Amino acid sequence: MSFPIRLFFIFNLLSFACSAQLMAQTESKPYKKGEELTFKVKYLFFNAAEAKMVIDNEIHQINDRPAYKIDVYGKTLSIFSIFKVKDNWGTLMDTAQNIPYRSYRHIEEGGYRKHEIIDFNHEEKTATVKLYDKENRKLTKTTEHDISPEIQDIVSGFYYMRHLDLEKLNKGDVISIKGFFDEKTYNLKLIFEGKDKISTKLGNFETFVVSPIMPSNKLFSGENPIKMWITDDRNRIPVKIEADLVVGALNMEITEAKNLRNK
Repeated sequence: MSFPIRLFFIFNLLSFACSAQLMAQTESKPYKKGEELTFKVKYLFFNAAEAKMVIDNEIHQINDRPAYKIDVYGKTLSIFSIFKVKDNWGTLMDTAQNIPYRSYRHIEEGGYRKHEIIDFNHEEKTATVKLYDKENRKLTKTTEHDISPEIQDIVSGFYYMRHLDLEKLNKGDVISIKGFFDEKTYNLKLIFEGKDKISTKLGNFETFVVSPIMPSNKLFSGENPIKMWITDDRNRIPVKIEADLVVGALNMEITEAKNLRNK
């Protein structure tokens, strides 16, 4: 996967960490059908990528339950389009319980293709992973994995996070949870950094700031190289993400927000 797009999905994966230990939820739902968030990712001086997070206009049915269909789309821009990326990650998430019943990935990166569907059985505590061929026509592999209760996928974990009352946290609190991704269960952690007021293309926002605890690697620079700003309002949307890299820095900022539930 191209670097800017890969990093965007790492941010979503790490947002699982906000989904544990905080049982208190916001009084009203933070999103609704038809919501669409658009982000631009900048690396050095370049507009490197664009990402969209879209909740379908209709409620879907799966396992005899109503579910939101949520898609995240990513594509490279400008000089980064030399290596063309067009990715779609998605989830079908229960509208009341906020748990995923199905997640999927459709990856197009240069000549590389990956098509995957994961079905979650929360009663049996299993996840069935199905891989398909490059044309997404033929099933090539099926595996089954044990999962933790109410585990999240890479997209649903972020939307579940938006329900939580971050006011309950104190600066320096560490939160952890398990998320399922790439046929593995991950133990993920975040540090709550406090609150901050920032300015974006959409205006000024009071925000909560969180920082994932990253394993030792050669990509990022510093002890806590990634920070995410989430609005301190009833919508709980991410408006900014920064990452300090060994070479340069990467910034992601919201550029458009449509059909927000709470005005």
